[in-house]
Parts: sequence; C-alpha cells; structure tokens
Amino acid sequence: MNQLNYISDSKIIDDLVNKYTNILIIQADNPDADSLASSLALEEIFTKLNKSVYQYCAVVMPEYLHYIDGWDRVSTDFPSNFELVIFVDVSTYTLLEKMISYQYIQRVKVKPTIVLDHHKEVKNKIDFAKVIINQDQLSSTGELIYRIAADLNWPINIQSGTAIMASILGDTQGLSNQLTKPETYRLIADLIDLGVDRLQLDEKRKQYSLMPIEIFRYKSELINRTEFFYDNSIALICLNQNDISKYSSKYNQGPLIQSDILQVKNVKVSIIIKAYKDRHLTASIRCNYNYAIAANLAVEFGGGGHAYASGINLKNINVNEFKKNIIEKAYQLLNKL
Repeated sequence: MNQLNYISDSKIIDDLVNKYTNILIIQADNPDADSLASSLALEEIFTKLNKSVYQYCAVVMPEYLHYIDGWDRVSTDFPSNFELVIFVDVSTYTLLEKMISYQYIQRVKVKPTIVLDHHKEVKNKIDFAKVIINQDQLSSTGELIYRIAADLNWPINIQSGTAIMASILGDTQGLSNQLTKPETYRLIADLIDLGVDRLQLDEKRKQYSLMPIEIFRYKSELINRTEFFYDNSIALICLNQNDISKYSSKYNQGPLIQSDILQVKNVKVSIIIKAYKDRHLTASIRCNYNYAIAANLAVEFGGGGHAYASGINLKNINVNEFKKNIIEKAYQLLNKL
C-alpha cells in the first residue's frame, strides 16, 4: 500500500492522537455505511491505542445499517468530556445542521479537530479544523483511514478491518461503481488476508437489505412516479413528507430505486428529491458512466460529492422551483460534455 502524499498532515494527526486521551468521533446528519463503519474502525484502532472513544451522530442509526456490528455504540447524546474531535465522512457545515441547531458546534470549535473525508466538491467547508484531509481519489473514508493507519503504524485487527471493508463496500456498492480503483481491490485483498470474512459481511448486509412486502410494493409505486426529461436523459422522483415519515427509517429510498432508474435506456442522470413539510429538502444525484456531472451539479445548489454520486441539502426552498432549476442545470451540464 502506497504511503500518503500528505505526510505532514499524517504527522499532525499522529501527534494529536498521541497527546489526547478522550476522543469524540462525529458523523453527519445523514449517516451511511461509510460514515458508520469509519467511525467504528477508528473506535477500534484508538481503543487499542488506549484511548477513550465516544461516537456521536445527531440522528438515530437507521435500521438498514444495523448489519454493521457496533452501530448501537453511536449515541445521539452529545458528550460533556472530550479533548480531540474527529469528523468522519463529512467536511461541510451543510450536513451538520442538527448539531449546529443544538449549538454543539460551539463546543467543538474550541477543541483540536480533524476532518477525514473523501468527497471531491463541497461548499460551506468546516473551516476551524487543525487538519482537513479530503482525499477524493479514494473510494471511501474507510479507505482513507486504512491508509493513515498503515502510514502511522496504527493497529489494524479483524474488527477494525471488517469495519473498513464495510465502509468500502458501502460507498462502492459492492465494488461495482466508479469509486472503485485498482488500489481498492488490493486493499480488499489485504483485508481478506488479515482474516476479514467478506462473504459473511455481504450476507449480513443482504439480510438487512431484504425488502418487506410493503417496501416491495412501494418500489413499484416509485417506478410509476418517476419523471423523465430531455429525451429521457434525466430521471427524477420527488418524495413528500408522507414518503419520508412512512418509509425512510425502514429502507433508504435512494438505493431502493436509483440504480434501477440508471438501467433505463437513455437515462444519464438520476435525481431523488426528499421534500420535507418545513420547506427543507435533500437531493441525491447519481450518474451513469461517462456522464460525470454529479459533483458539479450539486455544487451549483450548495451541495457536494463525487463525479458520479453527490447530494444537496437545502432549507427554505420551494420544491417546484428547485425541481425546475436542477433539471435545467443538469441538462446544461450534460450538453457541456
């Protein structure tokens, strides 16, 4: 495994971890397999380094992430005692709105802080951290943590290795999307050599991904509600508050339908909007191969992400106006290709 090309940052991280005992690890308001597993990997690594670790997320871990062992150690209660803060899989204030609304961010700003992320483009970056690593060439934050650990000789055992593998498989959709690089496959092989059981991990993920009958029928409803624009090059679904309240905790609507939409002939970009009743909305953007506009499209609306996968989080927005604007901007970016 190649060493980091940001050795100075790596050294600062090592100095901070060595200096402090009580470490707080924070995920974004929209946890996924990468953020959860990255947090758990750091917890295991730091515990072996005789550190006390507390994991925080402003929202309860959704059920579809419960296949990752240790999910229940992430708390929604903000701690009172911590010396060092590490944000994982998030480098923007936009994805920390709940934490900001609770005014916890003020307590974090006065502490030494590290940001570990892998998203290519983001706005409203966390600007107070002592170290910010946003390594967009990597598949996941879990892969970033593995590289840092290898560079600093931090201990990687089966537990932390399993968490790192879960993070990689989560963000690469089982090593099937454009985030997967040759180095990613080599890392997976290293983890298998370490003793990580990928088949068992995949089986657990599949068991938690099984659809209840109501979700299966709901998927057919979403298919019928999908709208197509500009010769079917852009596909969009808009979810309302009822969709969100009834189904979001049971099954993530993005993975439920988005990959299927990208299998439709001529579709280049898929957009799923969640419109909440308080004029708050989020948008998930995914692109097919050779139509890498996701990051640029998200940045236009204050979001960020990767070339093929990105997200947007907005407040006080008219969903119909946003829908019109994002379709037009997506069309413009596709034309520029």
